[in-house]
Amino acid sequence: MKNGNSTLKTVWAALEREPHINLHRWPVRLDMTADNALVVEGDVESVAAKKRVLEIAGTTPEVRGVVDRLHVAPSEHKGDGEILDGLKALLLDARELKNCTLRVMKKGQTITVQEAGGEDASGDILVSVKDGVVTLDGWAISLTHKRLAGVLAWWVPGCRDVLDGLEVSPPEQDNDDEISDALSLVLEMDPMIPHPEQIGIHSRNYVVTLEGLVASQTEKDRAEQDAWCLFAVDKVINHLTVGR
Repeated sequence: MKNGNSTLKTVWAALEREPHINLHRWPVRLDMTADNALVVEGDVESVAAKKRVLEIAGTTPEVRGVVDRLHVAPSEHKGDGEILDGLKALLLDARELKNCTLRVMKKGQTITVQEAGGEDASGDILVSVKDGVVTLDGWAISLTHKRLAGVLAWWVPGCRDVLDGLEVSPPEQDNDDEISDALSLVLEMDPMIPHPEQIGIHSRNYVVTLEGLVASQTEKDRAEQDAWCLFAVDKVINHLTVGR
């Protein structure tokens, strides 16, 4: 970070105040381009930290754009092939994606692992992995399908980032109910959430609020993590209570 740049100092101070970001353990690097775009680079500890860094950077008045070079430090280090195989298994197992064609990019070649066609087709998803970063290309029939594929990618051990380039066809207007429905589906699929029906979901302007009762702190944290992993969610407020 350039010490004399007032914009960088403003962003840094805001990052230090954000509870999801630990700059002492995970110090991100900030720089400004000639046209006042902010470059953010480095490893962060969670999807929440990455999204909060980008949100804070992007809403700083003097910043004219953000160059995202952040990655999430994985809890387990895996090779690209292992990550690709893990995601392929999750995608094939997802009931909502049974009518999607699934392809993977392996050693420079596209391999079809599930074929779906006709009027009932709900997508054509191409998956590739490079340096722990998962890229999703192709199309999906709904924003829920797009968000589900993205969350499944984040679930795979070793994943450092997800670039969700899936187009929604036909185009669909995003809204609060869509985000809530997508998260509800994700929580139902998550094996670490045994009673998803006890979790209330509230979405407004890409801010998700969780309420209800869960059995453990692990389950509370996992539900919040799932919400952060959703495409376009900017903030998660976790009001879940741990009890029996």
